[in-house]
Amino acid sequence: MSKTIKYKLSKVSEFKQKILQWSNTFSSVAILDSNNYKSDKYSKHEYIAGFGAEKEIKLTKHKNAFNKLKEFYNNSDNYIFGYFSYDLKNDIEDLLSKNKDNLHFPILHFFEPEYLIIISNKTVSITSSKNDINEIFNQINTQIITNSDINPISFTPVFSKNEYINTVNKLKQHIQLGDIYEANFCQEFYSTVAKFNPINAHLNLIKISPTPFSTFYKTDNKYLISATPERFIKKTGQTVISQPIKGTIKRDNDTIKDLQLIKELKTDQKELSENVMIVDLVRNDIAKFAEKGTVNVDELFKIYTFPQVHQMISTITAKVNKTKNNIDIIKDMFPMGSMTGAPKIRAMKLIEKYEKSARGLFSGSVGYFDPNGDFDFNVIIRSLLYNSTNKYLSFQVGSAITINSNAEKEYQECLIKAKALLFATNSVIKNG
Repeated sequence: MSKTIKYKLSKVSEFKQKILQWSNTFSSVAILDSNNYKSDKYSKHEYIAGFGAEKEIKLTKHKNAFNKLKEFYNNSDNYIFGYFSYDLKNDIEDLLSKNKDNLHFPILHFFEPEYLIIISNKTVSITSSKNDINEIFNQINTQIITNSDINPISFTPVFSKNEYINTVNKLKQHIQLGDIYEANFCQEFYSTVAKFNPINAHLNLIKISPTPFSTFYKTDNKYLISATPERFIKKTGQTVISQPIKGTIKRDNDTIKDLQLIKELKTDQKELSENVMIVDLVRNDIAKFAEKGTVNVDELFKIYTFPQVHQMISTITAKVNKTKNNIDIIKDMFPMGSMTGAPKIRAMKLIEKYEKSARGLFSGSVGYFDPNGDFDFNVIIRSLLYNSTNKYLSFQVGSAITINSNAEKEYQECLIKAKALLFATNSVIKNG
């Protein structure tokens, strides 16, 4: 029988850092933090996290993955944290993934936590079936915060700039031939590091880029360190919400110039066409399970501001039948349209053909299911992925390729999206 004890906090930010240090003692960790991002009116929790696995499902192969997860989910009445990796697409459609994967994350991982921690309004709630909650609170409070400098890292791109530009132009040829309308094309930057502290990197990243869906996730020797600004799908009661991002422009320190950049993004025909194509794709995905006549675009082309970039985000909502299983809802939507393209299946085939690295957890999704039948999942972008066994550290960034894409500008957009990750890890890109 689980019990919950609440404690008042005088220094919330400091306590969060102590939780992060304390999390090192667990092999399964999921920390989801909104960083008090005021523009997100849909989030249920300011901060929610799970530590240790009472029960878990960890799969390395995609076959029947969603059915196996459904069985795990149906036999649980507690909070469940976990992730869907991008290559679960192969469990949904007749697709393959043969690109190189040096990170080796399980294709799917979900767990019921030993300890559930929720922070709201300067109060922390700790829930567990164990009898040591006061001891756990004291353990967290006695953690010593260490945020030492990170050794400089040099990331190697898998594409040279010329290769990247040539590939973008090949994708545009597919668009001209009518194969696709849009494809999200990504590239990996990697490094083999002698020393790397995931906790310090996460603290640096959320300081530089405090986004509404930031994540620190650990499964055994593998880490996700994420400053993602994007929500994939959320369900509250019968209402489902998806918020795809399509449209990016850099920030400027000068207020007047920064406002001008927002105006530029709002009127950029290429960015508008990108966004509306993905909105249509998401509407079609949601229509697979939505009650007839309930799919609605609540926000179209709305500009949201983050520390490094302005983003164009649209919000699609719908009502879902109460009998629809939550795992089936996510399967109907997965992978998210903002990370694939349109038409979705053909775009995914071309992504596999032209990208050099397996996406793995990148452009997958992390989140939680709660006991009430609600859930919230992000899109894994603006993220570092690290395997501490083989010391492999990488990130991927990409952009939407359309008929109006300029390959040089798409390359520069990738570098803008990488900016916070490079700052957080004291890094540079070789020949970049």
